[in-house]
Amino acid sequence: MTRPVNVAILGATGSIGQQTLDVIDRNPARLRLFGLTEGRRSAKRMAEYVIQGQAGEPDFDSRVREMVTDPRCDIVAVAIPGARALAPTLAALEAGKEVALATKEVLVMAGDLVMEAAGAGRAQGALPERMGIRPIDSEHSAIWQCLWGEDWANIRRLVITASGGPFWAHPDLDLDQVTVEEALNHPRWSMGPKVTIDSATLMNKGLEMIEAHHLFGVPLAQVSVIIHPQSAVHSLVEFVDGSLKAQIGVPDMRLPIAVALGYPDRLAGAVPPTVLEDLGPLEFYPLDEARFPAVRLARGAAQAGKGRPAVLNAANEEAVNAFLAREIPFTGIIRTVEAALQAFPGGGTTLEEILAADRWAREFVRINSAGTLR
Repeated sequence: MTRPVNVAILGATGSIGQQTLDVIDRNPARLRLFGLTEGRRSAKRMAEYVIQGQAGEPDFDSRVREMVTDPRCDIVAVAIPGARALAPTLAALEAGKEVALATKEVLVMAGDLVMEAAGAGRAQGALPERMGIRPIDSEHSAIWQCLWGEDWANIRRLVITASGGPFWAHPDLDLDQVTVEEALNHPRWSMGPKVTIDSATLMNKGLEMIEAHHLFGVPLAQVSVIIHPQSAVHSLVEFVDGSLKAQIGVPDMRLPIAVALGYPDRLAGAVPPTVLEDLGPLEFYPLDEARFPAVRLARGAAQAGKGRPAVLNAANEEAVNAFLAREIPFTGIIRTVEAALQAFPGGGTTLEEILAADRWAREFVRINSAGTLR
């Protein structure tokens, strides 16, 4: 009998990490917990590696690198937020590990470096058996599933769906007057403040567009965003013959986690089956990029490259913090990000330069957001 796949989890005490542990627990014949990082909270798990602490602390970084490069480790689930996920992800990929990726910043900040490390080898135009990076984001997992068995050359475009957040259906609403409480009132999901605000500005879709561009090797012009308020279709792929493939399922992150950990097989009973009769009408609307310019801004940053995607990501994080602290208005979030991109002196192709661009953007926003970017 083939041994279970050894899984290391970076960020086991967060939401994605906890759901990854659940998927492992329910598939003991297929998956085994090999190691994990716990942050400050104890996951109380037995594994080859149980690493507590935070990035930058004594021995933490070296222990994480030892875990993700251990010859016995098969796949690394990356679920820690922010720029600190970048170094261990690169280390795992360079060691030939599969990476199940949930952290947006990894591909947004350093997509070229990460995909080079992944060595996906897609130049031949066909989906490889070894993906290198297996997406956990529901939208990218949906695209990936739609591409199984397809020839890469037959892709016309990737279509990322967006719930639209709380404001897209209210075109007469003055977004300058939106309160923190209104922006945090997502019509469908209960999420953390940062993700909820990104959903309200649609910046989450700008970041996902950059991720899809790198992950699937598709030009930015061939990645679209469409509003789908029911959130039943997680994303679509359009092919050159005019056909569309869509992935539909219950909104449960255990499904993309199970897909990533079980590939190329399906893990039975990962989530309850979708009852089509319960879905009701499925609606799709174009994205108004004039009213919600975040996607346009993200596309421009990705096209320009050289550190600008890292600036986009970091400036957005800090601007969201400033909005939540009531220092800038809702529309000031995107204006702040745009100002940072315009002021950025450029540079950022190495890992060190990308991390420097991240630090520069955070400092820029902290200095300028207190009443000056309204």
